[in-house]
Amino acid sequence: MSGGHFDYDQYKIGHIADSIERLIEKSGLKKTKEELKDESWRGDDWYKKYPEDLYHYKYPDEVLEKFQEAIVILRKAEIYAQRVDWLVSGDDGEESFLKRLKEDLEVLENKKNDK
Repeated sequence: MSGGHFDYDQYKIGHIADSIERLIEKSGLKKTKEELKDESWRGDDWYKKYPEDLYHYKYPDEVLEKFQEAIVILRKAEIYAQRVDWLVSGDDGEESFLKRLKEDLEVLENKKNDK
């Protein structure tokens, strides 16, 4: 079966976390040529008038810290949703649900500590 109870929407939670990570990575950085190409409708005059638009928005440190917290919470939510999905779909029994949940959360915690 491999899950499906939640129509595999638990992966969307991970995509949100990935998107927030990209916001953190790009915060305050100059946009690439490709990114500017996607905004070509603005034209050179726009960037002369609004040179700050050549850069990604710079979030304050306190906001970036909250983004980091959000990523951890979302990654945990994705794990919980995945494990519950497999349990209620019949892929895992109650013992394997608890075991795999614990293992997945430990992996997440180790990744967090490695950063």
